[in-house]
Amino acid sequence: MTVLLTQIVSMRRILICLPNTIAGRFLLAAVFLYSLASQPALATPELVFDLDTQAVLHATEAGDPWYPASTTKLMTALVAFKALANKEIGPDTPVLMSKRAMSQKSLQSGLSAGRVMTVEDALYAVLVGSANDVAVALAERVAGSEQAFVQRMNAEASNLGMTATHFENANGLHHPEQQTSARDLGILAMSIYQQFPEHRPIFKTSKVVIDGEELTSKNALLTRFQGTLGMKTGFLCSSGRNIVALAERGQRHLMVVVLGATTDRERGQRAAMLLSQAFDGRLNTIGQSVGALQNNLGTSPQDMRMRVCSNQSAAYEAQQNKLYPMGLRGHRGYLSSPTADISHEIRTWQMAPEVNVPAPRAKPGILIEKSGLPEGQGGWGAFRPMPKPVSGEG
Repeated sequence: MTVLLTQIVSMRRILICLPNTIAGRFLLAAVFLYSLASQPALATPELVFDLDTQAVLHATEAGDPWYPASTTKLMTALVAFKALANKEIGPDTPVLMSKRAMSQKSLQSGLSAGRVMTVEDALYAVLVGSANDVAVALAERVAGSEQAFVQRMNAEASNLGMTATHFENANGLHHPEQQTSARDLGILAMSIYQQFPEHRPIFKTSKVVIDGEELTSKNALLTRFQGTLGMKTGFLCSSGRNIVALAERGQRHLMVVVLGATTDRERGQRAAMLLSQAFDGRLNTIGQSVGALQNNLGTSPQDMRMRVCSNQSAAYEAQQNKLYPMGLRGHRGYLSSPTADISHEIRTWQMAPEVNVPAPRAKPGILIEKSGLPEGQGGWGAFRPMPKPVSGEG
C-alpha cells in the first residue's frame, strides 16, 4: 500500500517535469500502469459486526480515513430523525426546494426550485434515491441553513465517538475535509437502527417515484440478498463505491461496511459474501467490540480518482476483479435471491407566491419580507403602513 502511494506521488512529480506533449502523456500513463502491475490488488476497508452484541467478526483497515460519499446521508437522516423526535418538525412539514438546493451536482431529484414535498417524503428521496438536492433542502428546513445543519451533524458525530469523521455538507459531495472510517459508519448505522425503529421501513425501500420519475437505490442487496434491511450506498471518484448494509437471519442482525469498491458488482458481491460468511459461522469474533476499534488518525484518505475515474481505470479494475471475482463468469455469486421492489411514491407541489394585494388605502404602505422561513427561502408577504414622519424627516 505504502509503496503504491509512493509510486503515485512519484508519477505526479514526473508530470511536473514532462512537457505537455503526446509523448509526455504516454510516458505518464506507462508509469501509472507499471505501478499497478507491480503491486498486488488493493484490499480496501471492510468491517462486519453483530448489531446486537457489537462483537466484531471481521475488520480490514476499518479505522482508515475514507471519503464517505453518499453514506454521509446516514448522518443527515439521524439529525432529521432527532428533529422529528424533538417536535422541531413533523412528518408533514413542507420542505421547499430552494435555488441553492437545486444547484447541487449529481443525482438530482428532477425537480425545480419552488417545488415542495413533505419531510417524510424528503427522507425517502434522500435515503433511497440519494437525491443530493433534496438533502440540502431538508437540511435548510431543519436547521435554517445547510451550514447550521452541518454543525449538528458534527456534534452528533462527536457524541457517538466517531473520531475519524468530519462533515462539510449534508449530501456527501466531495470536500477534502469530509471524511469518515468504516468503524465510524458502522457505529452511525447501528445507532440509527437502534434509536429510531419507526423509520426502519425507509431503509428497506428499494425505489422512489417522484412525480412519475423513478429513482432506484444502488443497494443491490435490497432486491438480491434475503433478509436485507438497508442501509446506504455512496459513490464518488475520490471514494470509490461504498456501502453500509444490514441484514437479518433468525434473531441475528449483522452489519457490513465496504469502502472503495471498484464497480457496482464488486461492491454488492463483497458485502453479500461477507454477510453470508458471517451468517454461516465462517467469521468468528476477533475479541473486540466495534466501539473498541481504533481509528487511524493523523492520516489522509486515499484518493481513488485515478483508479476508478480515469483512462487508466480498466487496468485497475482488471486487477481488482482477480481479488474479488464473485459473480463473474465461472465464479460463485452471492446476490442470487431476487425479492420484489418496495416502492414509495412522492408527490410534490409548487409553492405559490404568498403576496396579499392590499385594498386601496389613504396612506402609502411598504412591502415587508416574511419571517419564519429558512435562510434563502424568504418570501414577500403583507403590507404594513409606513411609519409616521418624525422630527427631522421630510
